[in-house]
Amino acid sequence: MIVVDSVAAREGRGLSGDRFSGGASSKRQVTLIQSEHLSVIAELLGQARIDPALLRRNIVVSGINLLSLNGAQFTIGGALMEGTGPCHPCSRMEETFGPGGHSAVRGHGGITARVLSGGIVRIGEPVRFIRRSGGASDKQSELAF
Repeated sequence: MIVVDSVAAREGRGLSGDRFSGGASSKRQVTLIQSEHLSVIAELLGQARIDPALLRRNIVVSGINLLSLNGAQFTIGGALMEGTGPCHPCSRMEETFGPGGHSAVRGHGGITARVLSGGIVRIGEPVRFIRRSGGASDKQSELAF
């Protein structure tokens, strides 16, 4: 994992430089996690803190309920994304955190998304809700990132 200040989100492909980004039909082009869940995972594991890089998610956000973006279109910086589902933990969580790692992340793994329109994503940019996918536009709102 490489932490960067900005990254290009590529339409239908995910984040530039991410070797795990999906293809055009993939629902898992980008992974997002809430920073608030990091302390919960740490507590469940009996640790003081968890380095977000260990969870192998692409983007860490704060101040929002990521699950509310599942099935919705939203922007981060210049990129338009669509939440496509929960990001379930994989077996690597046991390797990374030891026994109980998978269970500690379950329900706290964030969401997956696909990139509908590319753009640059920078640290500190807000997450903006656009609309429910396939539905009428809701009131636009800005959320902390």
